Amino acid sequence: MNTHPAISPELREWILATHRAGHDARAVAELLRAHDYEPRQSYAMVAEVLQLPLAALHADAAAPAGHRTKHPEGPLAKAGDREVRVTLSMERPVLRVLDGLLTGEECDALIALARPRLARALTVDAAGKLQVDRRRTSVGMFFKPGEVPLVARIEARIAELLDIPVSHGEGLQILHYLPGQEYQPHYDWFDSQQPGYATITARGGQRIASVVMYLNTPEAGGGTAFPEAGLTVTALRGSAVYFAYAGGDASSLHAGLPVLRGEKWIATKWLRERPY
Repeated sequence: MNTHPAISPELREWILATHRAGHDARAVAELLRAHDYEPRQSYAMVAEVLQLPLAALHADAAAPAGHRTKHPEGPLAKAGDREVRVTLSMERPVLRVLDGLLTGEECDALIALARPRLARALTVDAAGKLQVDRRRTSVGMFFKPGEVPLVARIEARIAELLDIPVSHGEGLQILHYLPGQEYQPHYDWFDSQQPGYATITARGGQRIASVVMYLNTPEAGGGTAFPEAGLTVTALRGSAVYFAYAGGDASSLHAGLPVLRGEKWIATKWLRERPY
């Protein structure tokens, strides 16, 4: 059995080439194991070469194989009752900017339905409980899946666009940001090394993708930044940004930038690997 800890230039290039050929990080690590590398070493080497958190690879390996989203391809993609324009595509992170996912009337209706139910937006702590987080200064609310016909229609639209069952989606969240409010850089996937991981993923498993829909156009600021990619997606009414991170892709780090003038309304749909 090969137990040498060093990563040779040839092995580094093989890992990169295999990943570029379409194998995810977990699959690359399993191929190394098949070539007599020790399991822990295989995952550590893949994490180092692909610049991924080792915890994310272990999370993916520990979970039963689950559903993955289909990434929309441009220039036009079918989304249920609508056809959306894919105006930007990126592979690391896997990201698509989608123009026309929602109509203006749908945006206005979601805001009107959500406004009376807004409260301080919360995050999930390490134990799997909701908490107030100083990094997230918006207010928001959740719709239950299919709670009203409008929500059900949007959920069905996303399900067809990404080829994933409606049942794999968390409830649609609406967030409202005023000038100066933001959500600092964070990941949407869950860290398996946190003590609450089993609780968070007991229902639905790991998160695998997010869809952030812009319900209005702020006067200034409020875009979604992806610092690892050097990209900021502009918040434009009716458009959305989809990004996938199955296996815990570190390049999916993102932030809701501060609103500089006006306000920002967004709807977020998180998708899980199994029914939620």
